[in-house]
Amino acid sequence: MSEDTFKPQVNRLLAALPTSDYQRLVPHLKLVSLSTRQVIYEPGEPIAHVYFPQHGAVSLVASMDDGSMMEVGIVSNEGMLGIPIILGGDTTTTKAFVQVSGAAMQLDADVLKTELNQGGAIQKLLLRYVQTVYTELVQGCACNRFHTVKQRLARWLLTVSDRLQSEDFLLTQEFIAQMLGVRRSGVTVAANTLSKTRMIRYQRGHISILNREDLSATSCECYRVIQNEFARLLEN
Repeated sequence: MSEDTFKPQVNRLLAALPTSDYQRLVPHLKLVSLSTRQVIYEPGEPIAHVYFPQHGAVSLVASMDDGSMMEVGIVSNEGMLGIPIILGGDTTTTKAFVQVSGAAMQLDADVLKTELNQGGAIQKLLLRYVQTVYTELVQGCACNRFHTVKQRLARWLLTVSDRLQSEDFLLTQEFIAQMLGVRRSGVTVAANTLSKTRMIRYQRGHISILNREDLSATSCECYRVIQNEFARLLEN
C-alpha cells in the first residue's frame, strides 16, 4: 500500500480534521473496495465498522414490508457511513448499499467510539456532520411532499453529480424511480422533459448533465438548502 493511500484529502470529512487527529486514526484505517449493489448495512444488524468513502456513492434506503423502497440519503466522499455510532447506537433502521462502485476507508466502530468519548475535534466535526445530514433529511421530507417529480429528479441528479464530482454517470430509470419513490413512468416523463430542453442527455442508462445552471433553476430550493449546508460543514 503506497504512502498516498492514507492522504486525507480524498474523503472530505477526514480532510477537515486537524493533522494530529487524522494521524491518530491512520493506523486503524483500512482501504476497502465498494462494488455496485454491495450491501454495507442491513437494518437491525450490529454496526462493526464505519466507512469514509473516497470514490463512488452509497444509498441509504428505507424499505417497506411489501418490498418497496425509497432513498433517504446518499453518501460519498463528503461524509461517512455509520452515523448511529456517533449518536451512541449500534444498529441502523436503513439499508445501505453501493449505488456507484468506488472505495472507502474502513474504521472499526469501537475505535471511533473511543475517539468520540475523548471529545475534541473528531467529536465536534462528526456531530456537525450529523446536523448537516439531519437538515438533508428534513428538507428531503418536505421536498417529497411539496415538489413535482421533475423538480425532485433535477435535485437528485444534481446531488449525485455533486457527490460523485462528475457530470456523467450510469443509472437506470428503474433505479431512479426506486430511489425517488415514484413510478418509473413518472421518471420517464420528467427525464424526457429535461432532455428536450437540453439540461441532460439520457441514453441507455447513461446520464450526462449538459446545462447545470438550467438544471439547478429547474430544481427546487431544497437542493440549494442542502448544498449550502454541506458547503458550510466542509469549509469550517
